[in-house]
Amino acid sequence: MLYISTRGHPDRKHFCEILLEGLAPDGGLYLPERYPQVDAATLAKWRTLPYADLAFEILSLYIDDIPAADLHAICRKTYTREVFGTQEIVPLKPLEEGVFLEALSNGPTLAFKDMAMQLLGNLFEYELARRGEELNILGATSGDTGSAAEYAMRGKQGVRVFMTSPHGRMSPFQQAQMFSLQDANIHNIAIEGVFDDCQDIVKAVSNDLAFKRKYRIGTVNSINWARLLAQVVYYFAGYFQATGRPHPSPPPEGEGAKQKVSFTVPSGNFGNVCAGHVARMMGLPIAKLVVATNENDVLDEFFRTGIYRVRASQDTHETSSPSMDISKASNFERFVFDLLGRDGAKLRYLFAEELVAKGRFDLSHAVLVARDRYGFASGRSTHADRLATIRDTYRRFGTMIDTHTADGLKVAREQLQPGIPMVVLETALPIKFAATIVEALGREPERPAKFAGIEDLPKRVTVLPADAERVKQFIAAHCA
Repeated sequence: MLYISTRGHPDRKHFCEILLEGLAPDGGLYLPERYPQVDAATLAKWRTLPYADLAFEILSLYIDDIPAADLHAICRKTYTREVFGTQEIVPLKPLEEGVFLEALSNGPTLAFKDMAMQLLGNLFEYELARRGEELNILGATSGDTGSAAEYAMRGKQGVRVFMTSPHGRMSPFQQAQMFSLQDANIHNIAIEGVFDDCQDIVKAVSNDLAFKRKYRIGTVNSINWARLLAQVVYYFAGYFQATGRPHPSPPPEGEGAKQKVSFTVPSGNFGNVCAGHVARMMGLPIAKLVVATNENDVLDEFFRTGIYRVRASQDTHETSSPSMDISKASNFERFVFDLLGRDGAKLRYLFAEELVAKGRFDLSHAVLVARDRYGFASGRSTHADRLATIRDTYRRFGTMIDTHTADGLKVAREQLQPGIPMVVLETALPIKFAATIVEALGREPERPAKFAGIEDLPKRVTVLPADAERVKQFIAAHCA
């Protein structure tokens, strides 16, 4: 399996090359030359596999430069009851008829990012040891990527992490998870701006090829294909659980393998739902992929109108679902590449010229294709919607959900179809956004014992302006 750049760079690369590289040399994102196809017989074979073995089966379709025995061992080391709390790893919880929550937040940092980051940490350590090299990871976080990456990489041999985040824009719990880490290989940089400024800095540094090569810069953001690939697995796991349960409108006799499932995904950067797009392209029977946004509704606007219009920093709202306070969806480029028939020249023009010059581009002629051929739908949620959904879910089902999952559940209910289960991807545990939970329910969410008093621990963080050069100077100084 070889990988290509969305922007048409002529190089074709193997998995382990792009694992350590991040962005392609032309600023594009890597995708496989083709999506491996999974038929009904394969789905039937995979249905009863433990999560780690399912991960191996899916990853092995995309990775041919790690020996199978080693890859299998990495998957089994990553996805364990000890790390994720349950044998199922991503258990499904039924709510009302035909609606389920897929629990993705039982890992070390209580957010869905752990599902990929734990694997990425083990892949990095394996490949760097094999090469006898080191890697400096530069990342950007709006809240959960940072802590998930840092907890996955802390103490790993040959790896340093430089994580940028928007200064003062994460919840107190999210900040404490990151800034309280004292490991020598972890460096937190609070950027005076919004998440999009952090993301722009990561891309600017990655596009400085001389600096990138000198300091061995890699990424853990979802621009890294390996992270997105890891997320594909839980769509298959969610599908198997949802279709293995009795349903009020089951498929006709003998058509179990054709039973479709829809997924609703709270989304700001389009990485989580892009993994669902990959699963659907592989042949997983997904009816709808529903994108749920907050007040920063760039993606909802696109799937309604076909206009992709980024917002400036001052126009990016600060909301109670802060991990989605994003106005430039990095992974959206991967989907647009497929939407345009994998035409790298067209893609490069839109993202490297049209978007830069005008801050928007118009694909209204293709929006019906996005909906009909690729199954996308979307919706928007507000602070008032979040409070109402949190209250309703707790009152009716005794289930406490975080603010981002509430956005997803609100939008999911608008997109239900008879006879098709709807799986809402849970994104974090409520404790990460305690202030809004208290506002909604009048009580504090449960806090795991290991995080007691975390906000009071000493902090280790450097505040810098939104300037890629200053970040490069910081990296250079800490790699000496």
